[in-house]
Amino acid sequence: MTHNPLAVNDLWFAKALGFSLVNMNPYGCSLIYGHPQGPTGMRGIVELVHALRERGGGLGLFAGWAAGDMGAAILLRVE
Repeated sequence: MTHNPLAVNDLWFAKALGFSLVNMNPYGCSLIYGHPQGPTGMRGIVELVHALRERGGGLGLFAGWAAGDMGAAILLRVE
């Protein structure tokens, strides 16, 4: 899941790493919930956990972008 206002970044990420866009943001981009970053990012992380549980577990990456020059990511494993 990504919290990214620039779709081109998600497209680049998917192409560069061979990641399927079908598996990105299964519930839609977190930007539909607005800002601030903290609560919006947490909602995205919770949705990532739910998506992984629905798929029977696995690894998931949440990445966020803020203020034009800051980013953060978290890799989660759900068993």
